Amino acid sequence: MTVQLYDTKAQVLRDFVPIDPANVTIYVCGPTVQSGPHIGHLRGALSFDILRRWLSHRYGRVTFVRNVTDIDDKVLANADDSEPWWALAYRMEQEFTRAYTAIGILPPTYEPRATASIPQMQEIIQRLIDAGHAYAAPAGSEAAGDVYFDVRSWPDYGSLTNQSLDAMEPATDADPRGKRDPRDFALWKGAKSGEPSSATWESAWGAGRPGWHIECSAMSRRYLGADFDIHGGGLDLRFPHHENELAQSTAAGDGFARYWVHNGLVTVGSQKMSKSLFNFLLADDVLSERDPLVVRYALAAAHYRSSLDITDSTFDEAEAALERIATFIERVRRSLAGAPDDTAIGQIPEAFAAALDDDLGVPQALAVLHDTVRRGNAAIDAGDTGAAWDAFTAVDAMTRLLGFEQLSGSGGDVAEATALDALVQTMITQRAEARAAKDWAAADRIRDAIAAAGIALEDGPDGTHWSING
Repeated sequence: MTVQLYDTKAQVLRDFVPIDPANVTIYVCGPTVQSGPHIGHLRGALSFDILRRWLSHRYGRVTFVRNVTDIDDKVLANADDSEPWWALAYRMEQEFTRAYTAIGILPPTYEPRATASIPQMQEIIQRLIDAGHAYAAPAGSEAAGDVYFDVRSWPDYGSLTNQSLDAMEPATDADPRGKRDPRDFALWKGAKSGEPSSATWESAWGAGRPGWHIECSAMSRRYLGADFDIHGGGLDLRFPHHENELAQSTAAGDGFARYWVHNGLVTVGSQKMSKSLFNFLLADDVLSERDPLVVRYALAAAHYRSSLDITDSTFDEAEAALERIATFIERVRRSLAGAPDDTAIGQIPEAFAAALDDDLGVPQALAVLHDTVRRGNAAIDAGDTGAAWDAFTAVDAMTRLLGFEQLSGSGGDVAEATALDALVQTMITQRAEARAAKDWAAADRIRDAIAAAGIALEDGPDGTHWSING
């Protein structure tokens, strides 16, 4: 078994070798919560949800961090007298959570808000200043209080996106008058007139707030350590955001991410979907018109690195595909005496596993799924109970791994299924941590609590699976 991922920094397909095979670590840039989610946000989150599910299957445990940027220029700009910036940020965060939950995206292991890690950001900034890679704007200047990363002090700047420094556009994230080079970017932004006092924190350089890029460097380090396996996000974040994260973290002495994985963008009429272009489809609008499972399938069906042009036919095709799977499952339940129960664990076809091992080839994996459905239907028509049963359990296993559990589940809604899975997975993780610490009493208490809820655990070489006792 070898998982391969396309590393956008190396620009090649690489064998995935985690730092700790018993605990894969992933950091994904989450939303800036200045407004609600559009369908592009869902596509990005879903790409990494499927990656997380597959790596959990292959390695057993994944620590998955997705942050919330709750302090930013855009958040402050969208707040008004009727709603403080922090209230707007919280309300929008809830909208993202509802949309994620609706399409079955698992909750992250940790979901830190930027405002909760200000001291960690300041610590990295001070390390950069001490190492000669950052500087404060001159006292008394118009930009006093700002601190910038000195891009010319770091020879590897531009290595993520393979750009030369002189070809880059100036950074527009802060007052340029305090910068030594227009491409230097802000690590700390001094408090400015007109901004709310609640959006400032004291620092060695004066009251202010963090720049966008330093937030993720601090949160990834705090929750995953100085070195972690995968850094993910949308392709539009490669520059300047991820380029700047990489520069400041490595200049501060951290190893940072071993692999860089970026999902492709959603387009409308071949144009990138963007709030600034006013061509976006709000997640709430789409979910009010389409079944959440259809939305999940539609967003997952194209390869995660490809662009996805959204039209009505995108969802129509997804609905038809899901109907074929659901019809087969219903045929099995009607046709086979003693049909498998909802928690049957089947064998994953080798071709399905090979597709997902190959840079998360979901389109190829779906082809295997639908081929298995066709063979299962043919087996039912031929009266071959054994072959139909095998097809059913394989389809069941594949749909669960792709996050379509409710197709072969008990019919509960997506939110309920996702919430239950999140709770049980959290307890499974806690039990694994107790066992690793040789705290057998705690591990047994957790297992007993799970069993008391009518849930069975099955430990295997590819991790712990759970099912509801019949």
